[in-house]
Amino acid sequence: MCISPLSKRAPDSWRDGNLCALFALLIAIALAILLSLTTSVAAPARPAIRPFEGDPTVVANNRIDELVQANLDRLKITAAPLCSDAVFLRRAYLDVIGTLPTWYETRDFLLSRDPKKRQHLIDRLLEREEFADYWAMKWSDLLRVKAEFPINLWPNAAQAYYRWIRTSIKGNKPYDQFVREMLTSSGSNFREPAVNFYRAMQNHQPEGIAQTVALTFMGTRAEKWPTNQLASMAAFFATLGYKGTSEWKEEIIYFDQSKSNAPATATFPDGTTTHLTPDQDPRQVFADWLIDEKNPWFTRNIANRIWTCFLGRGIINEPDDIRPDNPPSNPELLSYLETQVISTHYNLKEFMREILNSRTYQSSALPADTNPEAATNFACYSVRRIEAEVLIDAIDQITSSTERYTSAIPEPFTYIPENHRSIALPDGSISSAFLELFGRPPRDTGLESERNNRFTANQALHLLNSTHILNKIEQSRLVTYGGNQKVSNQQLANGMFLTVLSRFPTLDEQSATTKYFKDKSDRSARIDLLWALLNSPEFLYRH
Repeated sequence: MCISPLSKRAPDSWRDGNLCALFALLIAIALAILLSLTTSVAAPARPAIRPFEGDPTVVANNRIDELVQANLDRLKITAAPLCSDAVFLRRAYLDVIGTLPTWYETRDFLLSRDPKKRQHLIDRLLEREEFADYWAMKWSDLLRVKAEFPINLWPNAAQAYYRWIRTSIKGNKPYDQFVREMLTSSGSNFREPAVNFYRAMQNHQPEGIAQTVALTFMGTRAEKWPTNQLASMAAFFATLGYKGTSEWKEEIIYFDQSKSNAPATATFPDGTTTHLTPDQDPRQVFADWLIDEKNPWFTRNIANRIWTCFLGRGIINEPDDIRPDNPPSNPELLSYLETQVISTHYNLKEFMREILNSRTYQSSALPADTNPEAATNFACYSVRRIEAEVLIDAIDQITSSTERYTSAIPEPFTYIPENHRSIALPDGSISSAFLELFGRPPRDTGLESERNNRFTANQALHLLNSTHILNKIEQSRLVTYGGNQKVSNQQLANGMFLTVLSRFPTLDEQSATTKYFKDKSDRSARIDLLWALLNSPEFLYRH
């Protein structure tokens, strides 16, 4: 007897006597995936299907690979083989633009015989409109773009700040210029968006500002420094002034020369002391020091952060906890990445391009070595759950549905059109129950650890059994399509695999779905298959 764990809100096809058959389908798909890891199944009229692994030959694509491999050789760790084309396609889309490929983008890439198709795909993705959306979301987390408590930017300023961040990313503004503008800007937080960097922090005292600057641009937690070291750095922000205007919630940030208690000297975090003149904004002095190529923190921080975004783990881990007693796992690799950031003149797209084209990034997520240090030293790709925003956008894309977003602040600037994508939300206060459940960061501190990508029981139940997800599945074109009688159920099933998992099904998966479709009505079987794929780890995790 099969006992259903699903509530009464589950679809009829899940509550009737065929629930066991549905779970049998899930098991069959899982077994097919496992079998495909060790066998290459040739399908007619399309490439051989190996869902996860590709060429096992270890060949360096660039200097990154040479440094990673040298470290693995020293540790006697075997690197994982190259990932398959299907895995690379999905991984690159998620990591670069936070968006799944469409079924026809998947089909075209997998059927292409271009030997440089991975390189060309990377080039195209870096120029996509979604690139600016996705990386603006990432920077908005770090820069605390949020209208409500405890940041309290308010909608006007939050949206102005977000637009400035996104425009900077879309225009590929050099990273050093991007940071300098935030550190040295003055004016209205409604009209000079970059000054919201100083508004978007809970502690506006010089020591609090110094801690935020150190965390965001140096990757270090200054609250752990000796008191005198933090106080010396805080001197650069002692003349920062805040004043209101007649416009509600507007604030002016400026260099306040009238502050008589401002120190005449300040000490950089590297121990160098500088003299401050009364007519010189100390923030400019600090910015000059910070973005200098010889700075021991600035370039290392951004190189390590971007590496973390693509590989799932920092060379210094955590990426915002750089300190002497937390050394890099591969110092030579980190040093090389620093030089590459500088050689591109802080062109982060070019820097990303080199990482994405490396064999290290394109390695399979299936480890070839049981050594516990394999993951730490990038012997394989790091498996991790898709971010909340990316996940709901992917579900909406697959099911042709939309999400409703709201804000606790009742102002007209928080209105979000129904078809707005989650990765493009301009304000951390605009949210949904799904985003809260799946670990979207509150944007209170700018710490990487604010985002929680651990998979929980509540999340699993929501995906398995909520009317929210069921309604999306039932209205999906993959379920309702039936106008063209020449399209068979198996063709629709193949389309589901291409749409949800970004690959063709294996022959074993085809057999399992064909058998299941024979025992169910067309619509019921489509709902069940789509539900099964959306609940599979292969969909929920980047791998």
